[in-house]
Amino acid sequence: MGFIIRDAVRSDVSDIHRLIKELAVFEEAENEMVLSLEEVANDGFGDQPLYHCFVAEDSETHKVVGIALTYLRYSTWKGKALHLEDLIVEVEHRGKGIGSALLDHVISYGKSIKVRRIGWEVLDWNTNAIALYESKGAKVLKNWYVVQLENNE
Repeated sequence: MGFIIRDAVRSDVSDIHRLIKELAVFEEAENEMVLSLEEVANDGFGDQPLYHCFVAEDSETHKVVGIALTYLRYSTWKGKALHLEDLIVEVEHRGKGIGSALLDHVISYGKSIKVRRIGWEVLDWNTNAIALYESKGAKVLKNWYVVQLENNE
């Protein structure tokens, strides 16, 4: 199977949403996903997009089989930074270089917009992802905790 990496477009919204759901299942957190299809569309493809997404598309079937969703952040130490929220490849397409190609695309995108850092989180049990990230030169910071505060109105 060949694939291409390209910028997501509005017509990819259902695939983006589907892959986010697949990640939630993979991470055993399916009940935590509350993001609607409409939010994915409006937040990424409205007047002021909150994220930028890349898709991996099967060259033959044109099916979206992976995504990398990013957004800009600001580091008080580094300045402009890019956050990789999620990198997702369909289970049946893992091990084919798609995740690596998506990550390379995110890195190139970060360079093109002149960020000084790209950051993301990874679950400690996702050893395949950790190995991929480290192979690209990423440092997995084991002395930092992820902190979240939910707005449960």
